[in-house]
Amino acid sequence: MGNFEVSRRTVIAAEPARIHALIDNFRQWRLWSPWEDADPQLARTYTGPESGVGARYAWRGNRKAGAGVMEIKADAEREIGVELTFEKPFKATNFVTFTLAPVAGGTEVTWQMTGTHSGMMGVLGKVFPIDNLIGKDFDKGLARLKTIAESTPA
Repeated sequence: MGNFEVSRRTVIAAEPARIHALIDNFRQWRLWSPWEDADPQLARTYTGPESGVGARYAWRGNRKAGAGVMEIKADAEREIGVELTFEKPFKATNFVTFTLAPVAGGTEVTWQMTGTHSGMMGVLGKVFPIDNLIGKDFDKGLARLKTIAESTPA
């Protein structure tokens, strides 16, 4: 067992409010999430408010997509906190934070996930670092978020 952290960042030429709206509403994730390609038949369920604290998104898909639930637990102007619970292909609960920092030329967006390896993931994590497994997805998601935020009017 061991704690882990995966973090990626990029600068997006858009106001923080524009980017915030694409993150704190799970329905908007279909536009930029790196996992949208995993299963074209993915079953999605949205509950709670449309955005902000209490918004929930559950998914169930093929072996590649797995199943789980995300819930927004914190929602401030510059930071969004999400509890991410995986049900399949393995059980885990991780915490995701998106931080939006105004910088010259736009907004620096940091996507961070923290958690603890346990069970089979504890063993696999020693052989395949989680950063190697998830980092590429974060890079892909941030690139898509950048494209959407910079090309779509607020």
